[in-house]
Amino acid sequence: MSGETELPVPDTADVRSGPEVDDALLSVLPLLGEWHGEGQAAGAGGDHRFGQWIRFSHDGRGFLAYESRTWRLTDDGQIVGPDARESGFWRPGSGDDVELLVANPEGLVEIYVGQARTTTSWELATDVVARTPDAPDVTRAVRLYGIVEGALMYAVDRATGGSPLSPIMSARLERLR
Repeated sequence: MSGETELPVPDTADVRSGPEVDDALLSVLPLLGEWHGEGQAAGAGGDHRFGQWIRFSHDGRGFLAYESRTWRLTDDGQIVGPDARESGFWRPGSGDDVELLVANPEGLVEIYVGQARTTTSWELATDVVARTPDAPDVTRAVRLYGIVEGALMYAVDRATGGSPLSPIMSARLERLR
């Protein structure tokens, strides 16, 4: 079988098509869409550039589905191969409260709680970090997202073991749709 299968209840990354947007999503609605760009990462494997694609979509219910894929880039922008990948859900709460549930193939599941700082920025910190036995020793993380002049910008800081929070990745992404 070739091609993509059409699901009976599709989700969309566009407010102009697909299911009606649930009112509960208003505090995170600016994120809805597909984003693409580049960023910088730091970690055990050394500092490196990466390309990234992020999709925030909905199916008419009160949450955004989140998917992110990155690929390593050389200093001159050539693709080296796959890098980080994660998926999850943004769950708006009452008022400006928001939760983010994220899982990645390294064996980490992070549950963030936070709030909208403005209509186009969000700050979240881990409430729970769960790890498989061979996952990185992440103990705490903070994420800051904002839309600045039409671009999605974010920064992720993590603490491992007894170390304090330190930057691990940041990027600037442009809206694809």
